[in-house]
Amino acid sequence: MDEMDAVTDVRADAMRWEAAVLSGGPADGVRLRLTGRPSVLQVSHPCRVENAPDDMQIAALHIYRRDLKVKSEPLRYGFDGVSP
Repeated sequence: MDEMDAVTDVRADAMRWEAAVLSGGPADGVRLRLTGRPSVLQVSHPCRVENAPDDMQIAALHIYRRDLKVKSEPLRYGFDGVSP
């Protein structure tokens, strides 16, 4: 395999859609499809605000980290309750 073929293979793997599931936290059980096997996912949930300036939006953020022991679909992402 030459260098160009290796680059093409890496790009093809990064573009392949895979199933994943979130475990724990507020998005427990949510299933999704993603590419590139990101190590961290950020889930946001809008919050209601009072007396906020026009167009201000506030969201609660929840962090999910990929379980590196899981090598096949569905990939698993666990809730990280201590992340800011």
